[in-house]
Amino acid sequence: MISDLAFMGLVELGKLIAKRKLSSSEVTRAMLERIAQLDPTLKAYVVVMEKFALKDARRADKELTKGAPRGPLHGVPVALKDLCDMKGVATTAGLPMFRQSIADRDATVVRKLRAAGAVILGKLHLTEGALALHHPKIPPPINPWAASRWSGASSSGTGVAVAAGLTFGALGSDTGGSIRFPASCNGVVGLKPTRNRVSRFGVFPLSETLDHIGPLTRSVEDAAAMLGAIAGHDMNDPTTSSLEVPDYLTSMRRGIKGIRVGIDRKYAFNGVDPAIKKVIEGALVALKSAGATIVPFKMPSMTAAIAAWTPLCAADAALAHAASYPSKKRGYSETYAGFLATGRAVTGLEYAQAEITRLELRGQMESVFQSIDLMVKPVVATLNPTVPAFIAMCEGEGGLDELIYFTAPDDMTGAPTITLPAGLDKNGSPLSFQIVGRHFEEALLLRAGRVWQSAADWRETRPPLAP
Repeated sequence: MISDLAFMGLVELGKLIAKRKLSSSEVTRAMLERIAQLDPTLKAYVVVMEKFALKDARRADKELTKGAPRGPLHGVPVALKDLCDMKGVATTAGLPMFRQSIADRDATVVRKLRAAGAVILGKLHLTEGALALHHPKIPPPINPWAASRWSGASSSGTGVAVAAGLTFGALGSDTGGSIRFPASCNGVVGLKPTRNRVSRFGVFPLSETLDHIGPLTRSVEDAAAMLGAIAGHDMNDPTTSSLEVPDYLTSMRRGIKGIRVGIDRKYAFNGVDPAIKKVIEGALVALKSAGATIVPFKMPSMTAAIAAWTPLCAADAALAHAASYPSKKRGYSETYAGFLATGRAVTGLEYAQAEITRLELRGQMESVFQSIDLMVKPVVATLNPTVPAFIAMCEGEGGLDELIYFTAPDDMTGAPTITLPAGLDKNGSPLSFQIVGRHFEEALLLRAGRVWQSAADWRETRPPLAP
């Protein structure tokens, strides 16, 4: 059955294709058929690139017939958040007026995925300009677990497509929480790598200071495989790290015996829904049972960091959109135009103060991680809201700051995080938590994530709207 195939693990599928038990072409055709069946309802895809995908699948099959495997992604269909340039295809960044903005080259992450043999199914919807809300002319993707609930921002289509079995993995981006929110809302794994672990060349920015690119998948193992394919230095992005990329798939089997897992319950539990607190306590028990030591610690105040996020992000966004705002202001929603106007109004002194705050937070968190190796905390404080409730929160005073309280600090510091599914809440919407690590220690995050995945009672793998 197509549904059985669609929910297979990315790494598991790659092994079957490599052994010629399945062909990339037949898998790709099956996925395209499933997308045609379900996506008119779920609305995850901006564009499905059938001809591109089938051509790449045939190439993968030919290479594998000759005994030339490229790695775990060879022949496996994946998808892209529509911030990532792909030659010959428009990059809309969630804005209808960019539908004719045809890319003349591949983003580095796209080039690396294709070099790994992956098949690109298409490009996925996101919120306007990768901020919090969708453009009024673009219907938001539908959460496949509960249609009335928020599907996440900004990588909404990515989270929905992965959860609904419309791709085996996909790329998202995270500036204030945009990998972690859709991972949390849709019950999938979201891996935000260390800042500069993955190239941003050819990815339309929200904030050059804060953006991160990473995978969303249905398992920790699959996230490890995707990160391994896209990580590494890129001459086209001089900010990328030249540190060697580990073999994440191999190292994740090492376990976490002796690892110090930090928890500040005052920080992590203040104003947090009891169901989320229960999830975090359960995660601590599972990690301790696997040999970790649970270490209480005290988080620095997040007040200044949260306040600094908006001027940094808004000013950077204004720069990114300088060619079209304010000259094409009518192409933006009132909300996003207002955000860009805020960015243009940020003074040099305000930006300098925000940047100083960012650097101070980074230093404070480096001190914290001298006494711990990992930190457990929520993604959000509340259960997944309905779509109208989320919009009202964003439009209310302080709503954005409330939303990004547990996520934006890790974009400010550039620390890596992994978001892990943890069952369903009373509304039938997924629960989750996140683990934060030191810079460039994604391998340890994946080890901890694998421990949780093995211990968690997470049997629901097929959302009701994606049978």
